[in-house]
Amino acid sequence: MSEFMHLQNGTDIRGVAVAGVEGEPITITPAHAQRIGAAFVRWLKQNANEEKKLIIAIGRDSRISGPDLVAGTIQGLRSEGSHVLNCGLASTPAMFMSTVYPQIQADGAIMVTASHLPYNRNGLKFFSPKGGLEKADIQWILEKAEAMNLEAQEGSEETSPLMDLYSASLVSIIQERTGETQPLAGKRIVLDAGNGAGGFFAEKVLAPLGADTSGSQFLDPDGMFPNHVPNPEDETAMKAIETCVMENHADLGIIFDTDVDRAAVVSKDGKSINRNRLIALIGSICLKETPGATIVTDSVTSDGLAEFIYAKGGHHHRFKRGYKNVINEAIRLNAIGQECPLAIETSGHAALKENYFLDDGAYLVVKLLIEMAQLAKENKDLAEAIETLKMPTESKEFRIKINAEDFKTYGQDIIEDLEGFAKGKKTWSLVPDNYEGVRIAFSENGKTGWFLVRLSLHDPVMPVNIESNESGGVRQTAEALVEFLSNFKQLNLSAF
Repeated sequence: MSEFMHLQNGTDIRGVAVAGVEGEPITITPAHAQRIGAAFVRWLKQNANEEKKLIIAIGRDSRISGPDLVAGTIQGLRSEGSHVLNCGLASTPAMFMSTVYPQIQADGAIMVTASHLPYNRNGLKFFSPKGGLEKADIQWILEKAEAMNLEAQEGSEETSPLMDLYSASLVSIIQERTGETQPLAGKRIVLDAGNGAGGFFAEKVLAPLGADTSGSQFLDPDGMFPNHVPNPEDETAMKAIETCVMENHADLGIIFDTDVDRAAVVSKDGKSINRNRLIALIGSICLKETPGATIVTDSVTSDGLAEFIYAKGGHHHRFKRGYKNVINEAIRLNAIGQECPLAIETSGHAALKENYFLDDGAYLVVKLLIEMAQLAKENKDLAEAIETLKMPTESKEFRIKINAEDFKTYGQDIIEDLEGFAKGKKTWSLVPDNYEGVRIAFSENGKTGWFLVRLSLHDPVMPVNIESNESGGVRQTAEALVEFLSNFKQLNLSAF
């Protein structure tokens, strides 16, 4: 695979941008970014079918390689004659909104980020006014970047106050929907930005709404991420915001990932509201607003979540992993007349129909803050909205490495064999309406639950998710799976 095509990661571009980690040589440089930026302009012109001087917005997260990659990308954008709006430290959702706001009206936008990946990684995400680019679009850009000759045209550049506009918009939404100027007055809300790009939310959103944000932590951007990984799925990160809430006697804790397209919250009792609990909370809000609607999730959500959604009068459509997968499926359902206001992954990627189906962690939190303000009038807390959600006693993911050269074919063959094997096992039953891998419900020796075996979207890995309603069920099911999987010699079963 070429040095450019190797950078494709689904609908993003990602690579190693900083030396220092053994065995991870640099794969993306400002020179790569320059060509990729120029290719993006050509992609926009081809898809817009016009040759006008384009306005391109660009921002970055706090990574130490960000300024250099932005500089390289801007060179490429300007080489194609574009006018560049340099937004500096920004969030991924805000970059898309640069194509929406009438004050800016960018023809396209680029975010330099690698999300929650380690400090040495970086990459680029792209937007047109229609939304994020698809996998085929990224492939086109990389192919063009590798083959093209850079033009001598010279575009122009200026700085943009995008994050001020974005923050003010969020504040306005909360004020309008609560009918109050400071609906968070009297509330202490602590924010953990993980030294990523989300620190703005405390000063520019929470404080103007009246919230006391004292005790918030890791708001300053630091691309080495010295305190914890900015990732709502990371146990250390969630423990940090849980502790922050309890030590500061806060009413709510908020945590973002590095580029603020994902989020989670912590209730005043110090309990995390993420993964299934987060889906249940935002799902219940959406179902109050759109009764009978469908909620699209990824494939690893729990049975208890499905029961919760149905009890709220909604429909649960469990689809595939990958935030673009759930978003595109929600868009498809709406197009055929099936009302779907929410597409959400357990990772915290949440996209709402009312917000352009943009996966926006800050907008997700805005919805939760509106609900919090409304519940406070009834002396209720956010956690009370999901108190009927049944949670599994045990839940664990195992990641099995596949050593076969054609790992996708090898893994798919295993899944098909497992499906056939399950049909002949009395204590296992195939779960219907499954769109990824094979999902099996089990009931054996007093243990009930489910497991899902699927292929990773990009890596030679077979993730196995197991949930049990009784103690010991995960281990019991894992042992039964190992017995089956041991027949496949190209699997590394050490994860069990």
